[in-house]
Amino acid sequence: MKTKLLFICFLVFKSGIFAQQIADTSYRPKIIHPAYQQGAGPIVFIDEGHHNFHTKEGRYWTFANLLERDGYIVKPFISEFDKKKLSGGKILVISNAQNEINLEHWYLPTPSAFTDIEIEELKDWVGEGGSLFLIADHMPFAGAAEQLASSFGFEFTNGFVADTNSPGPAFFSLDKGSVVQSTITLGRDSTEEVRNVVSFTGQGFNIPEKAIPILLFNDHFVNLLPDTAWVFDSNTKIYNAKGLSQGAYLKFGKGRVVVFGEAAMFSAQLAGPNHVMVGMNSDYASENYQLLLNIIHWLDGKLD
Repeated sequence: MKTKLLFICFLVFKSGIFAQQIADTSYRPKIIHPAYQQGAGPIVFIDEGHHNFHTKEGRYWTFANLLERDGYIVKPFISEFDKKKLSGGKILVISNAQNEINLEHWYLPTPSAFTDIEIEELKDWVGEGGSLFLIADHMPFAGAAEQLASSFGFEFTNGFVADTNSPGPAFFSLDKGSVVQSTITLGRDSTEEVRNVVSFTGQGFNIPEKAIPILLFNDHFVNLLPDTAWVFDSNTKIYNAKGLSQGAYLKFGKGRVVVFGEAAMFSAQLAGPNHVMVGMNSDYASENYQLLLNIIHWLDGKLD
C-alpha cells in the first residue's frame, strides 16, 4: 500500500513540474561579491551538441544569466567534443544530454549521448586542466551520461530517487547531514555558506573513493528503476537509496569534475498555466543559486 501511494504522489508531483516550462527571466538574486567585473571572467561553455534538455537560451537561461552577472562569459558549445575546441573555454557544463534514440521515447535502452572518442577527448581535456560540470537527471538522462560518468569513476543508476515520507522535492540540510560541509558548501566567506538545498526529482549515484560528496540521501529515500520514465507499477525495481549521492566533486589529474544527478535545481522555471516556480526561484530553494555559484568558483579554482 505504501509503495502504491508513493507512485501516486510521485506522478502527481511529476504532472506539476513537467507541465510546459519557461525560463523565469525575472529571477535575479543578488550577488554580494561578484567573482569578476562584467565580462572579465573566463569562458563557460554550455553543451548544446547532444540533444540537451537544458540550453543557454532555453531552460538554462537563468543559469547562464547568473554566471554572466558573476562576470563569466557563457557560450553554447554546439559541436562534438575535442580537446582543441574545448581549449577555448575553462569550464564545460553538460546538462541532460540525450541519445537521439530517446528524444521521443523515454524507455530502455538509454544508449550513450557521447561517442567513445568524445569521452576520451573530454577525459584528456579534464586531465590536462579542464573543468567539467556534469549534470544528468533521472532516466533517460542518467543512462545517456552513464559511460561518460564512469570514465571519471562515478556510477549512475538511471532511475528516480523519491522521498518515501514526502514524494516531491528532495530537501537536503546540513543539520540533518544530507548536505555535507565542504569547500564548495562553505564558499569564499560566511556570506556564501550553503546549509540547505532543494532538488526536484533526479537520480542517485555512487562516487569514487577520492570524490567528496555534497548531497547524500538518507534511508527515507528509495531508488526506483522503471523500464519507462515516469511509469511505475508493481514490477518496478525499488531499493533503499541511503548512501547514494546527488552531488559530488573530484580533482582529476590537473582538472576538476563536479557531478550532479538533478538539473532543475540549477534552473529557474515557471511551470504550467499557474506559473509554478520550479528551481532556484522556488521559495524553499533560496540557497540553490549560491550553491551553483560556489560550484563554478571551485571549478574555476577560486575555491580550494
